[in-house]
Amino acid sequence: MPWRSVSPMDQRREFVRLAASGAVSVAELCRRFGISRQTGHQLLRRHAAEGDAGLEERSRRPLHSPRRVALTIENDVLAVRERHPQWGGRKIARRLRDIGAADVPALSTVTEILRRHEKLDPAECARHQPFRRFERARPNELWQMDFKGHFATDGGRCHPLTVLDDHCRYALGVRACGDERDVTVREQLTGLFRRYGLPEAMLADNGAPWGSAGWHQMRYTALGVWLLQLGVDLRHGRPLHPQTQGKDERFHRTLKSEVLQHRRFRDLADCQTAFDDWRTIYNQERPHEALGLEVPASRYHPSSRSFPERLPEPEYDQADLIRQVTTNGYVSFKGRTWKMSQAFVGKRVALRPTSQDDIWRVFFSRFVVGSIHLAHNESHVQPVKDVSEHLSASSPV
Repeated sequence: MPWRSVSPMDQRREFVRLAASGAVSVAELCRRFGISRQTGHQLLRRHAAEGDAGLEERSRRPLHSPRRVALTIENDVLAVRERHPQWGGRKIARRLRDIGAADVPALSTVTEILRRHEKLDPAECARHQPFRRFERARPNELWQMDFKGHFATDGGRCHPLTVLDDHCRYALGVRACGDERDVTVREQLTGLFRRYGLPEAMLADNGAPWGSAGWHQMRYTALGVWLLQLGVDLRHGRPLHPQTQGKDERFHRTLKSEVLQHRRFRDLADCQTAFDDWRTIYNQERPHEALGLEVPASRYHPSSRSFPERLPEPEYDQADLIRQVTTNGYVSFKGRTWKMSQAFVGKRVALRPTSQDDIWRVFFSRFVVGSIHLAHNESHVQPVKDVSEHLSASSPV
């Protein structure tokens, strides 16, 4: 399983943090992490009594020693900067407070220390101006996913798959993949769903493997239909508008500057080790300016919707007209055949009338996936044209 590359300590910290949110039961969380309830409750008791030190193996030394000679504040600042060369004064000052450093100076003093030691680029500083951001109201309401541009390793090419929570920028996964195929993405998402539960919706671009064709056609893929059958609404950004996925795009810039830049990797396993180490820093240590310098982990909790190991069959109302999509991707209705996407072959869809007599909505599970216009000469199901139209029947934006 791909999760084995994550260190045991990181997994224990994440288990305790997710359990504290109360979003799912401890028993369910133990199941998702693959540990016994006895082990889970023992970790929680040790953490309550000793903090993170209680999660260490008993034979290891504690993380902090009260007898250690304190460094000067200037050395503290420079030490954080050395570990995180892309961080500025705000993040460093906040991180020093978070780790309990004594006498953390004012932001201006931290910035001056960096400037005095020639750690700041004036041109780069001028670019970081505040702007208004939009975010979802709660965790797991929307996840953004995308592939970061692939790059060469000594053993082949790495295609980083990133999944980010829209509400709090929590990095749910940074996965080193060998390709961008459906089976690869489905395997990685299954691991995330088992760990964090199911989101309400996922946002992706229009490329493979989650999108296909143009906006004038039904662009569903097998991966997209799989998500819909799980009850996860798949939404697509507007073509040629990458800002629709602005948070994930910004995340990719940070991943490049803090992990990938000027670095060579042996193979995918080497990439994954680096990704796992950095994801822990990003989620738990790196102050995020969009979150008021809180860390993403402080605002994230897992979804209460558990991943079903058996794919559920769509359920429809008794009044619905049910049709099965043929091997050629068609449905029969009103004496005509209507072309759908090949991704729905063998699936049952429901037809429901609208307020207009000649227009019927096509549903898969609880999601509108298109419409049939009886007055049109073209015998194909009309696609959902806008991201705001692709809604479940019970979940308006």
